Amino acid sequence: MSRANQRIVQVGFYPMAKTSPALILTTMEIQTLKDLYIKELKDLYSAETQLITALPKMVKAASNEDLAAGFKAHLEQTKEHAVRLETILKSHDETTHGAKCSGMEGMLDEGAEMIKEEADEEVKDAGLISAGQLVEHYEMAGYGTVVAYAKLIGDEEGAELLQQTLDEEAETDEKLTELAESLVNVTVGAK
Repeated sequence: MSRANQRIVQVGFYPMAKTSPALILTTMEIQTLKDLYIKELKDLYSAETQLITALPKMVKAASNEDLAAGFKAHLEQTKEHAVRLETILKSHDETTHGAKCSGMEGMLDEGAEMIKEEADEEVKDAGLISAGQLVEHYEMAGYGTVVAYAKLIGDEEGAELLQQTLDEEAETDEKLTELAESLVNVTVGAK
């Protein structure tokens, strides 16, 4: 199948009758780089909205005050990331509606398992940092890709907004690394 004829299948529940929703398959054709760009923006939007729901749980689970504060600060940043994606999609006359980002869903499920773990506080914090860094690396890969796509299709404003988000994701990753090396893992290793 040629790339021009590939289709992305989106599954959604749409009310067909007043009593029960019906499952409908819709397709989004990806024929151009712009189509792929829009699809990836929607995927990132889904990832960010899932993270907005998960981060308060990570704040609550963190015993280290600096880690909790970092997760809380990233929550506010993540809300801004979602707004930027909305802005870019709107500039292309697109909505944020798309398939759920299954990659982020899987990583957040793993993070939720860590939250439930019966572990020493410092060990749990180390696990939360690990989960946070997995998410950051996933996001950095996604944002790096859409920055390149934006430039290739001539969306300079979108590229600037996406680069700003990519830079913030990298900063968050660096802060998590610093916490892992200086606060949490030093304490864990001493036990």
